[in-house]
This record gives sequence, C-alpha cells and structure tokens, in this order.
Amino acid sequence: MIETDVAVIGAGAAGTSAAFHLAHAGHSVTILEAETVAQIKPCGGGMASSVQSWFPFDLSPAVDDVIRQVDFSWCLEDPVVAELPGEAPFWIVRREHLDSLLLEQAVGAGASVQRPFRVMALERTGECWTLTGEQREPVRARAVVIADGSGSPWPQKVGIGPSSLHMASTLSVRLEGLGTLAPGTARFEFGLVHHGFAWAFPLADGINVGVGTFIGRDVTDSETILNALLPDLGFSADAGLRQQASLRVWNGHSTLHADGVVAVGDAASLCDPFLAEGLRPALMSGCEAAKHLDLWLNGEEQSLRGYSRAMRQRWGDSMAWGRRIAQVFYRFPGVGYQLGIKRPTAPRRIAQILSGEMGYGDIAQRVIRRLLLQRS
Repeated sequence: MIETDVAVIGAGAAGTSAAFHLAHAGHSVTILEAETVAQIKPCGGGMASSVQSWFPFDLSPAVDDVIRQVDFSWCLEDPVVAELPGEAPFWIVRREHLDSLLLEQAVGAGASVQRPFRVMALERTGECWTLTGEQREPVRARAVVIADGSGSPWPQKVGIGPSSLHMASTLSVRLEGLGTLAPGTARFEFGLVHHGFAWAFPLADGINVGVGTFIGRDVTDSETILNALLPDLGFSADAGLRQQASLRVWNGHSTLHADGVVAVGDAASLCDPFLAEGLRPALMSGCEAAKHLDLWLNGEEQSLRGYSRAMRQRWGDSMAWGRRIAQVFYRFPGVGYQLGIKRPTAPRRIAQILSGEMGYGDIAQRVIRRLLLQRS
C-alpha cells in the first residue's frame, strides 16, 4: 500500500498544477497517470498569458507562439482582422509540452508519479481514500484530486460536479507547417460549423485546427467542413492527424468538492461554453484546489467548500453569462457574426475576456439584447 497525503488522478494541466503547489507546500503527493507517456491531445492550446502569475517558474518553454492578431471569417469570406490591444492576451502551447513541463516541476517539488496507473476503484475507507489500479499496489490518500478529464467517471461517483453533463463535440487536426496562417495570428471561422465554430492556432512548426459544436451532440459534416477549411489554410483536405473528442463544458453552478476530494479542470466541467477556453480554468482550478487542500490538510479549514466557493466567484459567475450568450449566438450565428464579431469593440472585448480582465457578465446583457432584438 502506497501512503500519501494527496493522490492526483491524471497528469494533465489541472492535475499537475495542483500537484506542484501541494508538493511545494510540503505535502506528499502521488500522481496517478493512466498513460505511459504524454499524449497529443485534442486541444487548441490557447492559454491566457495571465496564468504565469500563478506559478513561481517560467512557463515560456511550453509556449510555441504569442497571438497578436485574430482573423475572423464567415464561410471563409467577410473577413474581420483584429490587432489585439497591448500585450497579447493568450499564448499558444503544445499540450504535451505544457503537461510535461508542469509534471517536471511537480516532481522537482517532491511529487511522485505512478504510471501507467489507471484508477479502477475509488473508495472512502475511514478517514482516507483508497485508489486501486490494474495490477498496481493500491494507494491510500488523505485527499484526492480528480483531474482525469472529460471522460472521468469519478465526479459523479462521489457526488460532485453538475447533475447533468453538457457535452461539446470536437474534431481536432494537428498539421505540419503553417500553410497560409501567419505566425502570431489565430483564425476563427464561423458559418461553416452548425452551432459552433472552427479555429486554427499556430504552433512553432505547425497548426492546431479544431471544429467544435456547442449545441447538440456531434460535429455534423466534419469532412465537408475540413474539405473547405484546410485548403483555405493551404493544406490538402485529407492532411493531418485527426482526433475526435467529447468535451464537458460549464453547465451551471455545482459543488466541486466532497469530504477530502475535489474535481478540477475538464473533470469539473469548467470549459467555457462560448469560446471553448479550457486551459485557463484548468490551471486556475488546480491552483485553487491546492490552496484549499493545503489549508484543509493543515487543519486550518474544516471542509473544502472554500474551493467550490472560490471557483464559483472566479469562474462560474462569468460562465453563467457565457452560457446564455452561447445559447443565443450559436442558434443565430449569422446575426451573431454581424452584430457581435463585426462590431468595432468586439476584438478588444474578446481579448479582455480571454485575458481575464473582463467577465461575460460585463457584456452579456447588451449582447443578448442586441441579438434577440435583431431576431424579433
């Protein structure tokens, strides 16, 4: 039996963020990762540069590009080009590099890693949790961080997270070379995707392309979309490594903790329901969970409810408005593009939301009213 203060299920961005801060605070941490090596993930890799302030080490080794311009289009036409004001609000990272960097820092701070370790059972035993894996020595922990992504069964099994899941359907393509996409430029395409949008983010030597549907279950006509989008980006229609995934998006305020357990990142259904931003809430929740677990393990907090409360204030309150915007925008995307994206102030507002300077609540009522009035 492996004894530890905290067991972290999953070595992604959220789990390793929590692991680093907990180990840095002096707690014994064991990370349980199902995969043998870091995986290429269906993630655009957009990450607000403001997250650097949450870590005492440099994140730039994981940064492939810094976005300074955003290009919008409607069915590959009617372009809007926006220069981002001031400092770029987000970086582009290759997820396998970011995850590896965070894991390296967590191990350097004292965390240990068990891999491959696929958790098969999670049970409360007295004052501790027991985690059992396939042909692995069981782990007994005072606390557990659930950080194994959108497919995690554990939040529902321990009674935390939203009562019903809202899933976005995504298709991602990893391409070699930049094609027609300029370095430092992100591309968003509306119109081709029913109830969603497509994006192209530059890497150091390639592009992450994604297609996401945020209302409904599937990316409809994905091959038709890529047959149009990829040649427009300078690639053949069948190019690239493709991955399909279902992504949990924010679906209402919910409790993210129980007795000695928290959910973080995609496992906590934190992904932005409008812009599909997932990395910032993943890192935010990992750091916030570590803060409250540290207090709880030291006997300075009686429960972990402070974590749920903090994530509601820092993230959930804005996402409640973001979901309302998404429900209107993606049902009437043509109107949304004309009255939202093409407005002179829109690029700055998007930049401020992605950077964390502004929440959806600051713009939601005006945006929703404008869209609904145009439809009436």
